[in-house]
Amino acid sequence: MKVTAKGTVRVSVAGLCCYRPGHRSRLIYRTLLYRGRKGEPKGFREPELIRLLDAAHQQLQAPIVLVWDGLSTHKTPAIRTAIAARPWQRVYQLPAYAPELNPVEKVWSTMKSSLANLAVRTAGELAAVVKNRLKRIRYRTRLIDGYFTGTGLSPPSPTRP
Repeated sequence: MKVTAKGTVRVSVAGLCCYRPGHRSRLIYRTLLYRGRKGEPKGFREPELIRLLDAAHQQLQAPIVLVWDGLSTHKTPAIRTAIAARPWQRVYQLPAYAPELNPVEKVWSTMKSSLANLAVRTAGELAAVVKNRLKRIRYRTRLIDGYFTGTGLSPPSPTRP
């Protein structure tokens, strides 16, 4: 099998495990495909992360309490300025290395394990498979609830019709 993607290609994912009292838990995410082109961002930068947070606010229609890990991009002046300009958002920082406290790390682990032994020929195919796996997780509310519970948090009991 010929693989057309070279070593400079990468698929990046940013996401939030969210819940709002009285509603189902959600996974809100964005993917970014880097093809190695000059000037193309290799991963998520401030503008993309800010748009993700704004999209989460729109979808949840509620204030956001954001618990972030120690990724350097989360601490940049641009991010701090954007967060300060959003009165509907509060940020708490996780300890330096604490993946067991971050429910999103469990999402990444589940997604990555589902990619084991996967053979794709192009970066576009890989991006499509990653999106498919995340979409599957997105619609498994009890799984997302389990990720929260695994960190010691208890998601609210959703109001079910």
